[in-house]
Amino acid sequence: MQTHISTTPFGRRAMTLGQIASQATAKAMPKEVTANKWRVFEDIRKAREMLGATDRSLAILNALLSFHRETELSADGELIVWPSNEQLIARANGISPATLRRHLLVLVECGLIIRRDSPNGKRFARRSRAGEIEQAYGFDLSPIVARAVEFRDMAEAVQAEKKAFRVARERLTLLRRDIVKMIDAGIEEGVPGNWGRVLQTYQAVIGRLPRTASRQLIEDICAELYELHAEIRDVLESFIKTQNPNANESQSDRHIQNSNPDSPSESEHCFREKKEASGSVAEIDNVRSLPKRDLPLSIVLDACPNLREAAQSGEIRHWRDFLAAAELVRTMLGISPSAWQEARKVMGEVQAAITLAAIYQRSDQINSAGGYLRSLTDKARDGKFSTWPMVMALLRAKLDEGKHRQTSEIVTSESGSRLEVSESLLKSLRRRDR
Repeated sequence: MQTHISTTPFGRRAMTLGQIASQATAKAMPKEVTANKWRVFEDIRKAREMLGATDRSLAILNALLSFHRETELSADGELIVWPSNEQLIARANGISPATLRRHLLVLVECGLIIRRDSPNGKRFARRSRAGEIEQAYGFDLSPIVARAVEFRDMAEAVQAEKKAFRVARERLTLLRRDIVKMIDAGIEEGVPGNWGRVLQTYQAVIGRLPRTASRQLIEDICAELYELHAEIRDVLESFIKTQNPNANESQSDRHIQNSNPDSPSESEHCFREKKEASGSVAEIDNVRSLPKRDLPLSIVLDACPNLREAAQSGEIRHWRDFLAAAELVRTMLGISPSAWQEARKVMGEVQAAITLAAIYQRSDQINSAGGYLRSLTDKARDGKFSTWPMVMALLRAKLDEGKHRQTSEIVTSESGSRLEVSESLLKSLRRRDR
């Protein structure tokens, strides 16, 4: 008796060209082809995103495969299974009938199974008197065998993509760590260079990185960071080559000289500059009593809290953040690049940034920020300027302003943190009031 193999779905379900293509692929496969159903299922699981399958649909496919007795599926064997919805729901961990129907449709659209519906939509098999299956209506697993090689290639491609993505993220992490720490090293070791601008460039590149980025975008950002990494490393290596064996000692001596003026009168003269440059910046007496070391970042931020507003993240935790904020402040104050470059060359990167922060803190009292910076640069070139008196003047102004509320000898910063001041520093700050 001649039988007809159903190619269209039962009821109102429409036939699509994709379903016809899946049936044609299954029909054209050689009869000698075999495939291990669980190995193919594992490939499908790895490539599920590429196929468009879902976790639920794969759970149903796993249940369908379990209804076939053989582990090795053969093209010349019977590949149709006909479980009822109740049996499928039981083996798919008790999903709802609506969910079952929806994800069976997903499997059909992905080309993982083929519907072989009976005239009334029931799933069953008709057997001969010998017990052999003459006609079966249900789900055809032929695509599992016919597309086994395709699924394997897709799984390998997905794994390769995941590995490339992981390598790209690792490279990004290493580049970010190297760049940040090399910038810190350049700042702390006093290597000449516009580190604030370098950090701004780094932040601009990283700012284009979304929370979830594609591999291509990560690789593009890595390429830009690699160029920046090479530039920074060249600067550091060139600086090392130009230094003599006692470079660290000479560098430290230079910092100490910049932190201490030659005489108290010279410091006073610096802070009693003409009003055309500075307005009314307070003078500091007895400069020689100030500590002979670099200014800590916490003291500078306590004296110049307005700089926090200019920081891109609103926080300044390291000197590199401080330099980036100073670079933004420079443009806000209208200071020319040439004046800024000269200040950095004479004072050093950090000292110039501290000077700029102090100018920004008193910007309402300064008529020409650029002219004032040039004046301080000239004095620093002659060894008559230090950032210590300027910062201490700002701290003393804060102490005087809050004198009626403070009973202890503690300076409270705007960020809520507390800064303890040594007895010798307080004596220096209040010597003028005695």
